[in-house]
Amino acid sequence: MEKRILIVDDDAAILDVLNEALCGDGFSVKMAEGGDDVFKLIDEYQPDLVIIDYILNGINGGEICHQIKTNRKTSYLPVIILSAHPRVISSLGYYNCDEFIAKPFDLDYLLSKVHGLVEHASTK
Repeated sequence: MEKRILIVDDDAAILDVLNEALCGDGFSVKMAEGGDDVFKLIDEYQPDLVIIDYILNGINGGEICHQIKTNRKTSYLPVIILSAHPRVISSLGYYNCDEFIAKPFDLDYLLSKVHGLVEHASTK
């Protein structure tokens, strides 16, 4: 069965690159350009992993990650935070994310982390 990835990023170019790479690697991908309906999307799509940008239009992706991790219905979901501001996020903490990846990122590195988290989550 295809593993499902939810990507939340307000940069269309990042969404396109991640969508192409993840679909090409056998994943099913749902993309969202903002964090407004993340919990609705999680409920409807039932992703195996969430990738979220740290800075979204008017919303802190780290806070969304924290909400995912502290909600008993979604706390099991692996979350990767992407950010072009690694020093800022490291000073604020990682919001209980499973992985933090700085932008610009190496696509092979990101894919290896996605595979590892999805495989680890499926064994729990």
